[in-house]
Amino acid sequence: MTLTVVRLDQGEFAWSITMDPDHSRDEAAADQIQATIADAETGVSVQLWIEQAIDRDDEFAAGLGFQPYRDLWRMQRPLPTDRSTIPTRAFVPGVDDDQFIQVNNRAFHWHPEQGGMTAADLADRKAEDWFDAEGFRLHERDGRLAGFCWTKVHPDETPPGGEIYAIAVDPDFHGQGLGKPMTLAGLDYLADQGITVGFLYVESDNDPAVATYRSLGFDHYSTNRAYRLTVL
Repeated sequence: MTLTVVRLDQGEFAWSITMDPDHSRDEAAADQIQATIADAETGVSVQLWIEQAIDRDDEFAAGLGFQPYRDLWRMQRPLPTDRSTIPTRAFVPGVDDDQFIQVNNRAFHWHPEQGGMTAADLADRKAEDWFDAEGFRLHERDGRLAGFCWTKVHPDETPPGGEIYAIAVDPDFHGQGLGKPMTLAGLDYLADQGITVGFLYVESDNDPAVATYRSLGFDHYSTNRAYRLTVL
């Protein structure tokens, strides 16, 4: 059972607290969160993430002064599924970095975590144990990177899960029907590794994306909910 507290150097929040699904919503947890709030300067904002939120979490958070502001859905489906209809290739570290970062930041300019990626951010991800260049699928058109589907395997889940970690189409190629086949390209790779459960995370209010994923057989599985508080 984990409650993780991180001090942030930039962005809206000065502190971020994450509570995992198995953590007790009890007095001890409340005391830990209140201690973080007490250490924060007046006027700063504190974020509380509750993974796999349950009904009583809103009441728990409200009792500490937090209000919900964001729901991140986990959607998942069994694998395999229909094969993709577009060609993709593996990401080549050191060769594709710059064009990937450009497309990523154009596509995710609005996103609080995925947007604004730097070369250092990408290097950190490539250094992670889970990074697999073969599972980082790129689709090119007219000599340009048109879209990507970056996958991540979670061997600690039962059964092991395959995540669509990040997927995007360059805005210049919007309207060409690439979203679905790019997603399928990632799912193809995961299924070919023997993964039987595919999942992804999506903002609950991103209606076009949710509709696309539902059309591909994904269903809502759980919700990670974010709450905010401004220290008075």
